[in-house]
Amino acid sequence: MDMNVPQELLVPASPGIQPAAPSTEYFFSEQLSALYDGDQRAMWLRWNPSPRPNFNPALLQDLDRYCQFMSHSGGAIEWQGERAPLDYAVLASKVPGIFNLGGDLSLFTRLIEAQDRDGLLGYGRACINVLYRNYIGHGLPITTISLVQGECLGGGFEAALSSDVLVAERQSRFGFPEILFNLFPGMGAYSFLERKVGKRATEELISSGRVYGADDMLAMGVVDLVADQGRGETEVVNYIKSRGRNRNGMAGIAAARRRVHKLDYEELLGVVEVWVDTALGLSGRDLKLMQRLVSRQTDRRPTARQDDSGMARHLH
Repeated sequence: MDMNVPQELLVPASPGIQPAAPSTEYFFSEQLSALYDGDQRAMWLRWNPSPRPNFNPALLQDLDRYCQFMSHSGGAIEWQGERAPLDYAVLASKVPGIFNLGGDLSLFTRLIEAQDRDGLLGYGRACINVLYRNYIGHGLPITTISLVQGECLGGGFEAALSSDVLVAERQSRFGFPEILFNLFPGMGAYSFLERKVGKRATEELISSGRVYGADDMLAMGVVDLVADQGRGETEVVNYIKSRGRNRNGMAGIAAARRRVHKLDYEELLGVVEVWVDTALGLSGRDLKLMQRLVSRQTDRRPTARQDDSGMARHLH
């Protein structure tokens, strides 16, 4: 595995779970692994958060190591004894029915109760560090893709939005529950959405507390492709194949889009600081509502009903 990648970034693959050729799998922890497919020239990253399907601090550390791994690769992967090109990076989940339920609300509650500004800011920085590096394609000439196959809420939605292309299976649900406990999504939601669908739609999505279906998101321009249930991977593979002859041009378009949109790290950090100050102003009632969502994350069930009528009923 000579990739000029610091070996401390990786955890050796366990015996008995080695991937079949022509793929190569890299283990970062029990919560995170990445599979390189040489035929697709794609790295498929899948997370399996524990104990809840959210962005806990350990998973964020794993994702940081993955980002370093990608940057150090130089855009090529050791595959079947050769240096194979890396043209695509896919974000996906191993948790059935759940892409990601967002921030670590249990941690948020403790930090807010302790009025720990540094702790909240540190968590926010860890989030935008990995989302920004995915947004810029790890500094490589690649196209990033998010594959959503289930519930995609809060910070999970922000993660999905950080990719160049968002593919969703039809049963998937999207939303920002933060407004229900008097907060807002502060790790990139406004920045990513405003550049994609404009101010009006962005503020409606963030402030409504509603859950939206994949087809709704497609109609609004948030989701780029919708696949039938169980066909998400196939849709991504077909997307990659359809751009086989012009992948270089597509990567150039993605790079041009980032340049035109001019989203820099400082903007994301500034919003995180606003989020921290807002979080520190939450009331006891707000924190109790947040705790109710923690219990739903623990159940590993969808945080919202399978319709678009809103999430508030689950907090009363």
